[in-house]
Amino acid sequence: MRSGLAEALARADLALARSGVWWNAAERAAIVRETAAAAHCPLCARRRAAPIPQAVEGEHLSATDLPTAAIEAIHRIATDSGRLSRAWYRRTIESGLAEEAYVELVSVVALATARATFARALDRPLAEIRPADSREPSRRRPAGAKSGLGWMPMLAPEDVAPEDPPLYMTGNRIGGNVHRALSLVPEAMMQFWDVFEELYLPQAAMRDFGREYRAIDHAQIEMLAARVAVLNACEY
Repeated sequence: MRSGLAEALARADLALARSGVWWNAAERAAIVRETAAAAHCPLCARRRAAPIPQAVEGEHLSATDLPTAAIEAIHRIATDSGRLSRAWYRRTIESGLAEEAYVELVSVVALATARATFARALDRPLAEIRPADSREPSRRRPAGAKSGLGWMPMLAPEDVAPEDPPLYMTGNRIGGNVHRALSLVPEAMMQFWDVFEELYLPQAAMRDFGREYRAIDHAQIEMLAARVAVLNACEY
């Protein structure tokens, strides 16, 4: 394994074990466990097989005592993300999950899924995430975050304040929509991209066709990415 990837995965494990901005360390570890449990949830299986998932009622097979709204969000994101809707998102928020907490939860689920998928592909054991601190989340929301672009408010590059983390200053994260998606919680956005760019390619490398940065070339990477996107019903 190339050193940069090993280091990024180690940083992801450490980030998942530490308190975030809206969830504490114990809760973030619980989100990781709940993400794994979603794969074995009978309700999720029935919903995924149904033409209209919300028409299938029942309770999730949960592995934690996280709030009901969080469990619903984790299971749907982990098992049927391609059919999430704005209406589902609004119901989830109205049931008690703050928008900022939802954004950080998405980041944790994505990191948990990435590390588990990578370990499964290499047939390697997956280390358990254990809480590494007892710090209380700051629950700080960027003052410049605005609604209008997506389902939840986002922080545009021109609205980043001096007290905000440098979420657009690393590499070529120029503030495109894909970069802004998790920007309501800048730390969660940065943690996701730190791992994503090592698993895939940094923005500059994606557009540098005069050099190959991985063991497979650009065309092979994009072929695999496109196939995975189709299998996951990714609309982006």
